[in-house]
Amino acid sequence: MPKLTLAKCKAVKKPGLHGDGGGLYLLVKRTGGKSWAQRITIHGKRRELGLGGFPTVSLAKARALAALNRATVAEGGDPLADKRRGKAPAFRDAAADVHRINLSRWRSAKHAADWWATLERHAFPCLADTPVDSISRFDVLDVLTPIWTKRPETARRVRQRIRTIMQWAIARGYAELNPAGEIIDGALPAMPKVKAHLRALPFQEVPAALATVDNSRSSPVTRACLRFLVLTAVRSGTARGARWSEFDPDSRVWHIPGSRMKSGSTHRVPLSDPALSILDDMRTLRDDSDLVFPSPVRPDRPISDMTLTKLLRDNDLAERTTVHGFRSAFRDWAAERTNAPHAVMELALAHKVGTAVEQAYARSDLIEKRRALMDQWARFVTASPAAVIQLRG
Repeated sequence: MPKLTLAKCKAVKKPGLHGDGGGLYLLVKRTGGKSWAQRITIHGKRRELGLGGFPTVSLAKARALAALNRATVAEGGDPLADKRRGKAPAFRDAAADVHRINLSRWRSAKHAADWWATLERHAFPCLADTPVDSISRFDVLDVLTPIWTKRPETARRVRQRIRTIMQWAIARGYAELNPAGEIIDGALPAMPKVKAHLRALPFQEVPAALATVDNSRSSPVTRACLRFLVLTAVRSGTARGARWSEFDPDSRVWHIPGSRMKSGSTHRVPLSDPALSILDDMRTLRDDSDLVFPSPVRPDRPISDMTLTKLLRDNDLAERTTVHGFRSAFRDWAAERTNAPHAVMELALAHKVGTAVEQAYARSDLIEKRRALMDQWARFVTASPAAVIQLRG
């Protein structure tokens, strides 16, 4: 039998829970406020649901809501999940939350910006204001179908990002199925697994390319950065972001922190004489920042990736190689012109070598063997070409 009456609900002032039966309670707070709560077991777990404040929600309404929840559970449902889905955010708001919580994990500001821009261009026109619990497989297909075959790599990224946002929604209890997951595989043609290789010069042409760049009218900082990148075989962002505090001139080693490495692990680079010479030249141009290669436009920022690309373009090299392509040239040279072990060549590029078990036991980064390899590479790329290859025209 119910224990509460309307009069008692109005009169009761003692803080605490006052039961009505069937798991329904009137909660009286110390401040005098009153609200309804229901204790109920959902899928074997005891839960407490809020049903609203009294007297806005009357005694009769609270009993009706409690009965509805009990019926939902009896049919195998989850009124708590239904309640959460009733407050499901719009897709754009969910995307903003996912973007925000991943910013600290993403090491590249460029990737973070691209992540959002891709959604803004392709997903938001269809999904922006749609609650995440209302997005269907057909909505996702409307986004992907126009670009799936025309721009497959972009389409793959858009799908992956929608899937990530919907996984977040599922984890938060806003949705139960992922409409960007396997459920749509049958409606999309399989993408060919073709990996496009970045453009790269044959290693024999690298000395002539550097000679061409050295004689160009580009800024000294830009020319020095490209040459340093080639000599150390590091990635563009790693070279552009180099800081004076990372260098140990006594041991002739560049200590790159894991926060600036793609692998997330600290990497040591042995420095050849030509690489050290570049650092000596850059010290004469040093500004108040810690950057070795600061932007001439914004001295507190490193030179941009487009600056190096423009350097190649201005010297008629961009159609034949990317900046990253010099790493490929180094690897080809090492394989064809040296007797360096495979592990030494791969570690010079900061690649992981061997299985996870082998990596756990391989404590050495073979820096002295890599030093010999990088000295040999430096002699090769700085040698005057016997016959300068015509790179223009």
